[in-house]
Amino acid sequence: MSSQETLRMRVNGACKSFGPTVALDQVDLDLREGEVHAVIGENGAGKSTLMKALSGAHELDAGQMWLDGSEYHPANPQAGRAAGVSMIYQELSLAQHLSVKENILLGVEPTWHGLMKWKEVRQRAAETLAGVGRPDIPLDAPVNELSNAEQQLVEIARSLATGCRVLVLDEPTSSLTQSDTEKLFALIRRLKGQGVSILYISHFLEEVQAVCDRFTVLRDGASVGGGIVAETSTDQIVAMMVGRDVEEMYPKSEHVAEEVMLSVSDLHGEEDMPHDASFELHRGEVVGIAGVIGAGRTEMLRSIFSLDEVESGEVKVGAYVGPASPSMRWLQGMGMVSEDRKREGLAVGLSIADNVVMSRMDNLGPMGLVTRGGLQSACTPWIEKIPIKCSSAFAKVDSLSGGNQQKVALARLLHSDVDVLLLDEPTRGIDVGSKAAIYKMIDELARGEYGDSSKKRAVVIVSSYLPELLGICDRIGVMCRGKLGTVRPANETDEQQIMREATGTGDEV
Repeated sequence: MSSQETLRMRVNGACKSFGPTVALDQVDLDLREGEVHAVIGENGAGKSTLMKALSGAHELDAGQMWLDGSEYHPANPQAGRAAGVSMIYQELSLAQHLSVKENILLGVEPTWHGLMKWKEVRQRAAETLAGVGRPDIPLDAPVNELSNAEQQLVEIARSLATGCRVLVLDEPTSSLTQSDTEKLFALIRRLKGQGVSILYISHFLEEVQAVCDRFTVLRDGASVGGGIVAETSTDQIVAMMVGRDVEEMYPKSEHVAEEVMLSVSDLHGEEDMPHDASFELHRGEVVGIAGVIGAGRTEMLRSIFSLDEVESGEVKVGAYVGPASPSMRWLQGMGMVSEDRKREGLAVGLSIADNVVMSRMDNLGPMGLVTRGGLQSACTPWIEKIPIKCSSAFAKVDSLSGGNQQKVALARLLHSDVDVLLLDEPTRGIDVGSKAAIYKMIDELARGEYGDSSKKRAVVIVSSYLPELLGICDRIGVMCRGKLGTVRPANETDEQQIMREATGTGDEV
């Protein structure tokens, strides 16, 4: 039997409930030695619960797990790591104030009579970094001085330093550039060749197709399908994930541009980001902004919305021009969804209703008061229309999946009846079904056919995911080092041209 066919881990009939909520329902999974196995599913499908059970963070209510032929039931993450199972979450868990070498050997430090053997620490840390292909990362540097990609490599190195046999990667490319993503894929292939088994969780199916061997799909807490990645189409995987065929991921409706709703001229923001941005946005169109991380896309939106100071240039919203504030932007008919929905886009400790109405609180009760009935009446139509999967309008936002949290952020803009929507990475970290729903919503808003409203909206969308920009936008502009290039029709460009411009090798730069 080849190493590719040697069973490394097996899960049989895994069940886990949290009160009345069933998170896992008879889940089966097998992982082979030296295999990259994708675990795919919509938000709330049970992926995180399953991975936490594998790592020891959760104890199963029923079911069995085996690791290299022996029963495996870790009491906690430390026990799971000691057994050879390491999980690297989307939010990294490094000690930011400690050095690289200290993080790599954290918990397994070599000591002699209680004293740290620093020479051995340096040697083992250096060997581990060389094993992940980055011997150049300085051992004495504090982790908080490293880039996101370097921090991720340090955490992977820490897992390998403790004898990792099963490495679980949760959305590992969510904060990486295209170049760093390619380097991560190269490392995954190297680890695979060394016999490390990898469970790979991602919403990006093109990543799954690029780096994974097999896949398992979870839906509503149950394993509903799987197979060999190379023998399965994207449409087949999506159908397993959502339980139905998604006929058209990207709506191709014809949008008719009308009057100019937003005009940006020679915009220069704080610390030279952006340092040259000009474009117009019309009612009834969707304009996409592409570019690599750090190119100034988010800074441009923040400057337009007056979250960041404008050093020079002009932003005109309808008939309004001149200095403004975020509250004035709302009054002028503009709303923004931040890329960091948990820290900036939503008050996650408050209810759905509170979040939806917080930018427009009129008519929520008699004499200007806000009543529970008024909140429910204002919020429930959006919950039903978008729709938002929740127990009630008063459910806490932090109890929702990522996709439903994003829908709450969009509901606030729609409740405020804005004409101009600034959307920064609106589909980052959410599942395929929620993405399709948001694409459909954006298309209907631009056409003036969303819900009962016939008013066309104007949308700017910043995204690192080029297929969605090409799929839903009428025009696309590319930012490179703070400069926005010509905003041209989407049908006159492609992914290769966008990447050339984004990396400074195209005709625009």
